[in-house]
Amino acid sequence: MQESGYRSGFVAVIGRPNVGKSTLTNRIIGQKIAITSNKPQTTRNRIRTVYTCDRGQIVFVDTPGIHKAKNRLGEYMMTAAKRTVAEADLILWLVEADEYIGPGDKAIGQQLRGMSTPVILVINKTDTRKKDDILRIISIYKDLCEPVEIVPVSALKGDNVDVLIDQIFKYIPEGVPFFDEDTVTDQPVRQIVAELIREKALRCLGEEVPHGVAVMIESMNFRENIVDIEATVICEKDSHKGIMIGKGGAMLKKIGSAARYEIEKLIDSKVNLKIWIKVKKDWRDSDVLLKNIGYDRKELTNDQL
Repeated sequence: MQESGYRSGFVAVIGRPNVGKSTLTNRIIGQKIAITSNKPQTTRNRIRTVYTCDRGQIVFVDTPGIHKAKNRLGEYMMTAAKRTVAEADLILWLVEADEYIGPGDKAIGQQLRGMSTPVILVINKTDTRKKDDILRIISIYKDLCEPVEIVPVSALKGDNVDVLIDQIFKYIPEGVPFFDEDTVTDQPVRQIVAELIREKALRCLGEEVPHGVAVMIESMNFRENIVDIEATVICEKDSHKGIMIGKGGAMLKKIGSAARYEIEKLIDSKVNLKIWIKVKKDWRDSDVLLKNIGYDRKELTNDQL
């Protein structure tokens, strides 16, 4: 039985694409669970990561970036984000340390303003700005959604993250933990492995291939001293396939080597990784392919918030 005062709750991490949501949750947990890249809309699923200490347990739900949906995958991502907000005990709204408030942030602020769930405004990437700039940014944002707290942080460097954790514990309810103390995520290992491969593909390819890349783990077999993994990377065009393979297979080898390194750290074992590239045109608008890749059709039809 937990001591009196032990707190546990679900915290939704929301914001526009590429503001650092995954970087923040990875920083707090202390290891990579959600992938990061310099491309927007990197996170596609609701990824739960678990932070446990003597004071309590925080279950972070890292949502896809809030944006205007352009296809079935976009609809899935938006529905996942909305459902997360509706079910949360507390909302962390991440914004960049920028004095310009764009239409995306204004729309998010208007939605949050009418909600009863407390909101902590997190101003990220403060390592890129001077202190006086941060104060002006706080002044600009504080009236947008009436947050209960405003915490400036640098998720990349870890600045002020401990203060943010203290503030979170103030606003989540007392209760028992939802997960064992050793749990850091509810994501299956196969899902994390697929996401790590996708991250390395995005990083290695840069701007050469658009965002329409997905990864399916075909098999994952654990032997005594090594794990055999077979994965398929799905792209949308034949030209993209050629770029991803590269001259003499050089790009595919680069992606595989980078992914293998991260996977070995994750599962603490040697990895034999084989990757194939397949073209599935318009896969982001195919319910069947989305489900096979791991985006449940039920999420697309849920209309909460």
